[in-house]
Amino acid sequence: MKKGALIGCGFFAQNHMHAWADVEGAEITALCDRDEDRLKATAQRFGIERTYTDAAELLKAETLDFADIATTVQTHLPLVQLVAASGVNIICQKPFADTMDDAKTMTGLASAAGVTLMVHENFRWQSAIRKAKAEIETGAIGTPFWGRVSFRSAYDVYSGQPYLATDDRFIIQDLGIHILDIARFLFGDAKSISASTRRVNQAIRAEDVATMMLVHENDVTSIVDCSYATRLPHEHFPETLLEVDGSTGTLRLMSDYQLEIHNAQGTSRKDVSPPLLPWAERPWHNIQESVFNIQHHFIDCLKSDRAPETSGTDNLKTLDLVEAAYLSASEGNRTIDLRDPNR
Repeated sequence: MKKGALIGCGFFAQNHMHAWADVEGAEITALCDRDEDRLKATAQRFGIERTYTDAAELLKAETLDFADIATTVQTHLPLVQLVAASGVNIICQKPFADTMDDAKTMTGLASAAGVTLMVHENFRWQSAIRKAKAEIETGAIGTPFWGRVSFRSAYDVYSGQPYLATDDRFIIQDLGIHILDIARFLFGDAKSISASTRRVNQAIRAEDVATMMLVHENDVTSIVDCSYATRLPHEHFPETLLEVDGSTGTLRLMSDYQLEIHNAQGTSRKDVSPPLLPWAERPWHNIQESVFNIQHHFIDCLKSDRAPETSGTDNLKTLDLVEAAYLSASEGNRTIDLRDPNR
């Protein structure tokens, strides 16, 4: 049994706790949060007896196999430093870091301490996305040459996470990072990116619309677009939609989790809706399922002593796309060569 502690008991961390309760071979034995009311409420909800308001005290008092850092990005560097120094494995919420320098420092700290570091980059772990990837890998549409990864919604994300309306960066850092990671998952690493952003909702501080074009190392071109200002007749939050064109066919992951494959054999469509876990609720259930999937993967990696799919080192590539997208948008959509260290 791998024993862990959750650091941070906010809005999304409740999904972490539900998922941990279902992950075989894992047990959360302690909680930590600076907000005593939030800490107490989470402890009561999940029956956790040992609670702390200071992460250093937690690590001194507890014998842990891992720590789940589910706090805001500004706290990640000191917490990763603290946990790694204690020799405890780490799963850390995204965005992993505010800057590439911080991200590289954290991966270096984990490596030096000999601990596993995984980023909770969970969108690629949604079952519909995994099934689309599996279809591509079977050769059902031949060799991909173009793709689109799209997330467009007018869902009120600010009510549950009000800081999203006041941060200096919003949609690329909070949501686009997931969508860019899906593009990497489907099409491989990118060699260039260009981006444009807009702020449609004037009540928030940063951008709520972004469109990015990537050219991947295998010469696939992908469009990654995300919006929290798109009012559709059918709101499909929080679904990610896919379009992939291949040399012998096409794949479409459409709204309501309908996966369509068209090739020389004809057109087929199947429902790839995620399961509704006992603790999940619509429409969040696809993300909640992905939280379980990624945390299950983390425990499997700890048991087998292998690197997680979304390791800290791997996530540097997704963070690099985020930083390059902001740079491109700030410079009039300039195409950024990701291989150029000077850019």
